[in-house]
Amino acid sequence: MNLNSSLFNNNKNRLSRILHEDTDASKQISQELINLLPTGKLQPIVIVCIGTDRSTGDSLGPLVGTLLNEKTEDGASSFHVYGTLDNPIHAMNLQEKLNEINKIHTNPFIVGIDACLGKLKSVGIVQIGQGPVKPGAGVNKDLPSVGNAHITGIVNVSGFMEFMVLQNTRLNLVLKMAKTIAEGIYEAQNHYPVKPTFTPFSWSFKQEKTL
Repeated sequence: MNLNSSLFNNNKNRLSRILHEDTDASKQISQELINLLPTGKLQPIVIVCIGTDRSTGDSLGPLVGTLLNEKTEDGASSFHVYGTLDNPIHAMNLQEKLNEINKIHTNPFIVGIDACLGKLKSVGIVQIGQGPVKPGAGVNKDLPSVGNAHITGIVNVSGFMEFMVLQNTRLNLVLKMAKTIAEGIYEAQNHYPVKPTFTPFSWSFKQEKTL
């Protein structure tokens, strides 16, 4: 769980902020994510969903992971998803899971997903940008940074008794945000990788001549 959106305000790279209730929120998330993903490289795309189902506010990540897995039960996904309600990635196992991911995937491009606390007017906002997410910052935990890019959802207000705030965050809001984020990621994987811009060379029967 991150502290608030100001963690990324000093990043020179553009940070997109999308209200989860917008009618085209998932489409916006999809497009912004595709813009962040590597092009021309054969890097595996790994989605790391951070959080725990033991705290309502901090369940955004594993909810996203679970929803994504439900959408791709046939195993046809081009993205690799880690962190679900069944197998969450949280403070106690984060480094271990990151080590496993880096052993399984060669030079992965990791997108970190996490809940976030922020200003009252920002609650319900989904943030997407370059650079890692910093889990545990909002509750003074020193945990490894995660990701080449990040998606965070501001689920409640920061500034006072963050643990209690997380415990008392409405599940209704977190679930709605998780559905929007999962749908956006699902749409992104269906349009990625981008097809090559060159025209494939074709050779017709009429062009073949025997010398």
